[in-house]
Amino acid sequence: MAAIDLSLGDHITLKELSHALSHGFSPIVEVESMDGIYTVRFHHANGVSTLSDKQGKTCTFLGTGEIRDLLGGLGLTHGVLTWSDQCGDEMIGVPGHAMTPDEMLTHGTRIAFR
Repeated sequence: MAAIDLSLGDHITLKELSHALSHGFSPIVEVESMDGIYTVRFHHANGVSTLSDKQGKTCTFLGTGEIRDLLGGLGLTHGVLTWSDQCGDEMIGVPGHAMTPDEMLTHGTRIAFR
């Protein structure tokens, strides 16, 4: 675990991410799709940090291209695309259960940034 992991909170800005990466931060990058809107989370030894602006508001994207360019430019090479969609169909009585964060990462799709 890099020492930088200890100082990370629930939110991380691009500037903080760049600094952390230059000091050994090596997260699992999750790009979550929520009905066509994407957010980015970084899984590390001390928890999960969401990519946010300076005010702490979660950054959202309308496609993966911007995320690819942004994170690839910082030196990150790949991540996992996950989906946060409905897990059942109450209209026809098909039950479902929400996936856990670990299940989402396990069953996600590997994507490249560079």
